[in-house]
Formats: sequence, structure tokens, C-alpha cells
Amino acid sequence: MKAKRNEARPAARAGGRKLQLMMGTRHDPYQARRKSAGHSVCPVCRLVYENGRWQQGNAPEGAPSEICPACHRMRDRFPAGYVTIEGPFAFEHRAEILRTARNFAERMQAEHPLERIMAVEEAGEKLEITTTDIHLAQGIGRALYNAYRGNLTYTFSESEYLLRVHWAC
Repeated sequence: MKAKRNEARPAARAGGRKLQLMMGTRHDPYQARRKSAGHSVCPVCRLVYENGRWQQGNAPEGAPSEICPACHRMRDRFPAGYVTIEGPFAFEHRAEILRTARNFAERMQAEHPLERIMAVEEAGEKLEITTTDIHLAQGIGRALYNAYRGNLTYTFSESEYLLRVHWAC
């Protein structure tokens, strides 16, 4: 029986390439529909749009200012990914777990500068990490699962281009 979209799936069936295939072709509403010619500079994070992508670098003089998709999401407070972390083990080791998530995010951001952690919120025995990209949320969940095991599920909302990752241990 095929699982419906917007339904939680266990990590064993939705990890890595399988999640990508499950989601098919999706387009982030915050990404440009077409590549613009020339250079732009994000006034918030100073990323440079060059050769069809946002990247670290020096902007040429006189480059126009344009907000990057990650800063746009952060300004709108509209995350693409939510990682919910809960359970007795997670509560006792939350500092170590957050360090694991932040280290993974830093490694990702070095290669993909638009993938960022937006916020980390703690409510009772739960932690919630919001991200600017669904792939970062997926990767954080996978990193936590690989480091500590536990129970990992993904829920993708096709209509909202939103991934919810739930990890409990």
C-alpha cells in the first residue's frame, strides 16, 4: 500500500535519496524562478549571487542589492524545516544534541550558504529547530539518528514546501 503525501514516514523508508524520490520535483517558493544575469549582493548576510547561485565571495563594485532566499525566509519567519527533538535521553543530553545539530549545520552552510538554522526554541522537554531549507532539517535529523539512534520520522507537506522531522530518544 502506498503511503499518502503529508503522512509521517519512518526514517528507514524516507532517508537520503529515498526522501528525494518520495518528494519528486518540488520548488521552493522563496527560490527565484529564473536565474538573473549579473551579480547581486544580499544586504543582510553579504552573500553574492554569481553564476546562478548564492555564494561566499567579494561582490564587484556597484553590484545591485537583492535579499537572498535564506534572509527572506528569516525576515518573514517562514521556515522550510522543523526539527522536533524530544524524549528523556534528549532532555538529559540537550546541550550535546544541539552541538551535534549546529556542527552539522555549519558543515552544510560551508558548502550551501542558504541552508541555515533560523532558531532553536526550548519548550518543556522539547527542542524545536527551524531551518531555511528542507535538506538541512532532513540532514540534522539523520545526523542525530546516526549519532544516538532513537526514532526518526519525516513528514513532508507538498502544498507548503515544508518538512517536519521528529526525532525522539
